Amino acid sequence: MRLLGRTGLRVTPVGIGLAALGRPAYITLGREEDLGGDRSVAAMRARSWAVLDAARAAGVRYFDVARSYGRAEEFLAGWLRERAIPPGAVTVGSKWGYAYVGDWRMDADRHEVKELSAGRLRRQLDESRALLGEYLSLYQIHSATVESGVLDDEDVLTELRAAGIPVGLSTTGPRQADTIDRAIELGLFDTVQATWNLLARSAGPALARAHEAGLGVIVKEGVANGRLTARTAPPALATAARERGLTPDALALAAILAQPWAGVVLSGAASVDQLHSNLTAAHIGWDEELDERLTVLAEDPQTYWATRGSLKWQ
Repeated sequence: MRLLGRTGLRVTPVGIGLAALGRPAYITLGREEDLGGDRSVAAMRARSWAVLDAARAAGVRYFDVARSYGRAEEFLAGWLRERAIPPGAVTVGSKWGYAYVGDWRMDADRHEVKELSAGRLRRQLDESRALLGEYLSLYQIHSATVESGVLDDEDVLTELRAAGIPVGLSTTGPRQADTIDRAIELGLFDTVQATWNLLARSAGPALARAHEAGLGVIVKEGVANGRLTARTAPPALATAARERGLTPDALALAAILAQPWAGVVLSGAASVDQLHSNLTAAHIGWDEELDERLTVLAEDPQTYWATRGSLKWQ
């Protein structure tokens, strides 16, 4: 266990994100093979609970959800209460800003709609609290950007100050660093959740600045929506993993855990086997030679985010 920045919240190096488990469709590669044809609410709840049980047994104590992750908050809340887990024994972070509109359909025209307004913050915070109650430990803006203006919206900032729990933001897009630096400047936020992986390294210096300023750093998309797993791993990563008797996803997550600013890294596992593979990362050594060898994987931010934006909901 470790403290997450200045929040006073205790987390484990690897946490669980339920983006891929709370709704039938998502932008993870290989999802058809992972989930099969049965993506009913009952099937997805059972799958979520199986992953959560395995995570708890492995010692994981940080759980990440969002209002837009379909029924993720509901699944997590039900599991926490069914397993009689005391609120203080885990740390739960959720996010507001997107609304899930997919109606549990694979072929929905739109799966989520973004609105970073004070009104939506109030509504969604009430909804999150209705489900998670005193388990809710951290509330974050979902996919904040400098372009959205949310970090200059005094109504939103006032509502966040009044939330009564630690608050943070998640970032997205090629200008993540600008968003992180603006958040540091405001002095309001306790955490930042950002994308960093072997393909997308550009936010690293800004995350180091956030860490130095006392913010807890949560890293998402550590395997780049499946691009850094065994199915589609770039040759350099696949070879390095094979030489060490590891899976590419574990090595990719180990790269994140090696960063001195990383507080908790999210596993987006959709199965117990994937979770166990991800958790191996906590026991892998990382060195300068390996880092230099895999630096070639880094993509230009515009290229990385354009590729991510082209991924289909599966």
